[in-house]
Amino acid sequence: MNIYLDLFLTFAKLGVCTFGGGYAMLPILQREVVEKKEWANEEELADYYAIGQCTPGIIAVNTATFVGYKYRGWLGGVIATLGVVFPSVVIIMVIAACLSNFADFPVVQHALVGVNACVVALIASSVFKLGKTTIKDAVTGCIFLAVLILAVFVGLSPVLLIVCAGLVGYVARRLSQLRKGEKNQ
Repeated sequence: MNIYLDLFLTFAKLGVCTFGGGYAMLPILQREVVEKKEWANEEELADYYAIGQCTPGIIAVNTATFVGYKYRGWLGGVIATLGVVFPSVVIIMVIAACLSNFADFPVVQHALVGVNACVVALIASSVFKLGKTTIKDAVTGCIFLAVLILAVFVGLSPVLLIVCAGLVGYVARRLSQLRKGEKNQ
């Protein structure tokens, strides 16, 4: 199969699973990109998630762009991005055309409740998998807990939390490197 067609179809398959946003597709993205295609490893994918979250735009689109670019350069980035977006555009157009006629039907309302429950489970799975690859020591564990508490109970801006967590992580890593350098002398 053509490499670019494979890239498009892989991300189009992922794009079909965007109910609930980009986080809901993260376990599927991990399985397809890391385990099946081996276009990235788990650590790279975690980095792409983090960068995708920090950059403007939708995390699923940003991550697809990063993976496509890493795998096949700028054209790969464009094709992966188009692949992940294409199904969503088609699905949204179909739903917009049909849902207003059926939104009040109990079966449709119940189906949407089921989809919402599924999305929560997929997001929880993503958080667990991401935690296993990114929480590596006590410092990253403390940063995670602090951000979780501040996000849930204080309601601080996600942008502020990301910037602060990045700064704390940088300072902690530099202090650790300096301490190791002093011990080696």
